[in-house]
Amino acid sequence: MAPHQKISYRSTRGGDAGLSFEEAVFSGLASDGGLLIPDQVPDVSQTQLKEWSTLNFGDLAYEIASLFCPQDEVPAEDLKRLMKSSYSSFAHKDVVPLVPIGDFHMMELFHGPTFAFKDVALQALGNLYEYFLQRKARRLTVVGATSGDTGGAAIYGMRGKENVECFILFPKGKISKIQQQQMTSVLDANVHCVAMEGTFDDCQDVVKGLFADLDFKKQYGLGAVNSINWARIMFQITYYFYTYFKLFPKCDGKVSFSVPTGNFGDILAGYYAKRMGLPVKHMIVATNSNDILHRFFTNGEYDKLPVNATCSPSMDIGVSSNFERYLFYLFGSDAKTLAGKMETFKTTGKLHVKGEQLKEAQEVFLSGRADEAQIAATIKHYQEKYDYLLCPHSACGVAAIDHLRKTTSWEKEEKHEMVVLATAHPGKFNDAMEKITGSWPVLPPALAAVQNAEVRCMDILEKGHLPNSMQAVRDTIERVVAAREKQSQSPRGVKRVIGS
Repeated sequence: MAPHQKISYRSTRGGDAGLSFEEAVFSGLASDGGLLIPDQVPDVSQTQLKEWSTLNFGDLAYEIASLFCPQDEVPAEDLKRLMKSSYSSFAHKDVVPLVPIGDFHMMELFHGPTFAFKDVALQALGNLYEYFLQRKARRLTVVGATSGDTGGAAIYGMRGKENVECFILFPKGKISKIQQQQMTSVLDANVHCVAMEGTFDDCQDVVKGLFADLDFKKQYGLGAVNSINWARIMFQITYYFYTYFKLFPKCDGKVSFSVPTGNFGDILAGYYAKRMGLPVKHMIVATNSNDILHRFFTNGEYDKLPVNATCSPSMDIGVSSNFERYLFYLFGSDAKTLAGKMETFKTTGKLHVKGEQLKEAQEVFLSGRADEAQIAATIKHYQEKYDYLLCPHSACGVAAIDHLRKTTSWEKEEKHEMVVLATAHPGKFNDAMEKITGSWPVLPPALAAVQNAEVRCMDILEKGHLPNSMQAVRDTIERVVAAREKQSQSPRGVKRVIGS
């Protein structure tokens, strides 16, 4: 596809087609329950790769976003300004620096405002939402679920945005203390943190259910910040290209990426980069003991199992919401087949592939699984040998390549580099890190500051959290939005949400 050629969006299940970029961003989930994808994936030529190889992160983000966002929707100068603004708050000049460790590199994705990889996409998504809202008279109700990091990154991306109410659901007692502090210490009146009984999957099911209620979605102008939102994936594509150029400025080699993942969003961005033409040898799916993705790429069985609490809570996910986008391509871009498979999965909790389809998947993706003992051993080994401290999630990525050394020969190949995505600062998981290493990591000042900060969380029931109920969440959103609208009409304006 030629640069800046018109592109539209469709559902993986065939119900929606011909959507504009703006419609795709605001829709989140498709009306038929599927995920929105571009109707074609751009091809990046070798000439284009070389032209991009010297760009800084913001300029490269613009080039990639412009392939998916037509100029008649967001003019080039506006998109460039949005991208520059989105990465100005990152602490490192490279935004996502590379650090060599032994014979591979760590891509550090935790130099944004909440010290997690999701800042890269959610700072940009917040600016994009605000841009569209300022252009049209409309309000947006952002609803998202978090297993730890999405919530903080979303809140920092949406805080204070005009005409935006941001509701973040998180499973009560199942994220790290400092992750919860990061979210609940943001006191902007448009931010609403909601603790809910159950697991992350339960929170995610509620979000999907609300988006599937088309009348409610329209009435409240629901918008998504989870990686079901196409823009999240699009913005994350940038760091795969950027890292490649850092390793091969002449564009004369190949890179493999090991990606800690639970929801399949981060690694899906790498898959799209590969489809676009980035010279990627392997995409490595790295899971913890909640290993539905590892089981799929090992034996073709995508079966839902109970979720276990681990020291890497952001990956404690039983169903990978973004996986449907990959399955669309695996099933030959056949929306009808995929819709049938997803309906069966909804009923049975099972989705299997075998034969040529499994072989095709394994040609693109390798996988590795790390249990609690392996995560701890990996963290201690790399701290002792290289003086490099991995967070429990990043340790899964390192453990995966250490395991795969036994069956692959990547370290012996010329013009090939291995990169592990370091998805969060270890200081976000102090208790887990103390159990493993004997001490807390040194916290960056901004992260240390949230430990004793004033907090605010939705306190609806005496228990201090909502039941595992879509209706309870829906009622909460309706109540809070009504109160906010009433307050906004008050001559004194709004300072904070009362009763939350």
